[in-house]
Amino acid sequence: MDRAETEGRIKALVVPFNTKNVAIADATTFAGDLEFDSLTVMDFVAAIEDEFDIIISMNQQAEIESWGQLIDAVVKLKG
Repeated sequence: MDRAETEGRIKALVVPFNTKNVAIADATTFAGDLEFDSLTVMDFVAAIEDEFDIIISMNQQAEIESWGQLIDAVVKLKG
């Protein structure tokens, strides 16, 4: 699975969480731009894990601050 396909699938997942309809780009941050609180992050991560059949560890989650970092992490986890 390439980066573009992964990003497309994750963009579909973020729609219900992106309540302010923020434009998504690689530099978009979850805490700052999307204003996700910790519960929203956990729900969003769970949706990604279910969609891709992966586990994103708490340590990995702590390192992911932007949209681009998330896409890269999922691509890496999927191999």
